[in-house]
Amino acid sequence: MSVDTAPSSAGRDLPVDPMLPRPFQIIGTHLDTRDTVTLALEPLDGVPLAHRAGQFTMLHAFGVGEVPISICGDPTRPGPLMHTIRDVGAVTHALVTATPGTTIGVRGPFGTGWDVADGVGGDVVVVTGGIGLAPLRPAILEVVSRRSEYGRVVLLYGARSPEDILFAQDMQAWAEDHDIVVEVTVDYGPPSWTGRVGLVTNLVARAGFDPLHTLALVCGPEVMMRYAAPALVERGVRPERIRLSMERNMKCGVGLCGHCQLRELFLCVDGPVLDYARLAPLMDVREM
Repeated sequence: MSVDTAPSSAGRDLPVDPMLPRPFQIIGTHLDTRDTVTLALEPLDGVPLAHRAGQFTMLHAFGVGEVPISICGDPTRPGPLMHTIRDVGAVTHALVTATPGTTIGVRGPFGTGWDVADGVGGDVVVVTGGIGLAPLRPAILEVVSRRSEYGRVVLLYGARSPEDILFAQDMQAWAEDHDIVVEVTVDYGPPSWTGRVGLVTNLVARAGFDPLHTLALVCGPEVMMRYAAPALVERGVRPERIRLSMERNMKCGVGLCGHCQLRELFLCVDGPVLDYARLAPLMDVREM
């Protein structure tokens, strides 16, 4: 594990403790869906947090606790640190209800990235569900920034209902301005819904891409990924060209506590992004 450094008052470089949160201030909030909020953060010390698409940070709500959240901002542009958070527990509730001006702690970034540049010259297929689109948003933005270097780009997205669709304006802009094929489906919809209804994995079989020259990125509920990855393999995408972002109960971010262990892997350092060739035998064991 590499150790970052920070300048000391004497001008020397001192190691940065990965377990020590840096103070960030919330400068903006945006209600994305009924239970999901995006936070825009700026460091109080003025030093931006560089990151790669797919990495995550540990966000600390002082007095409540800490939780791993993927970074959802554009890694190719300077700007606030962005996190999209779903309200599912005490810590996430404290974060999504925090107001601009609130100080929170940030550790990281941690983990592996999508490395979408590996797909240059071929097609890119993104399969995602629910808030799983948030960790993939930086990868899509990276592709958009170099759109001419990729072939066909396809985004297959599933949500619980039309009200739960995340980044709807972004998806519209990607489709209209950047020649990205966007297909959205929901588990259920009201009579007014005229779009697709069904599982996002059902979209893989008929999506238009060249499987022999495709990089596939998958993120969402693990049960969805268990079916999406084999569906991509069945289409002809090689397992080593399918990348999944795995979620576990990460606590330290540096491979010490063992909470995120998946057999020989520690997902906070070996992942969260791993190729399906490596994950397939582990995902076949449901108790693991």
